[in-house]
Amino acid sequence: MRVVLQRVTRASVEVGGGMRGTIGHGFLVLVGFTAADGEAELQWMADKIVGLRVFPDDEGRMNRDLREVAGSLLVVSQFTLYGDVRRGRRPSFVDASPAATAEAQYERFVSLLSDQGVPVETGEFGATMQVELVNDGPVTLVLER
Repeated sequence: MRVVLQRVTRASVEVGGGMRGTIGHGFLVLVGFTAADGEAELQWMADKIVGLRVFPDDEGRMNRDLREVAGSLLVVSQFTLYGDVRRGRRPSFVDASPAATAEAQYERFVSLLSDQGVPVETGEFGATMQVELVNDGPVTLVLER
């Protein structure tokens, strides 16, 4: 499981010209799965994301988590996070979870994040999406499990 996490002041995702999800401050979560990712990996990642202390405290130090700043999540499925470009000119996606499996993993991951008590918006699994964001900091982290 691989996540690119960006701290944002705002982010949105459109599908087919219509707004699908939008948040104010919080995290844009781009997520990709492998077939081996199960409940343990999904739960670990959900806990990690919500508990990361990367929001500034009163002294400007990264010391607050998502709940403490009343932040939100925008979760977007992105199988291309497992694109392997070490050989050739076209990415290989053999490590990415097959679509049917990945959709179930994505839905479960979103559910686990929602269970954490933070607002969660999503993209649309398998759709072509346009994502806009304002990266705050900038703070961008790559998480893997």
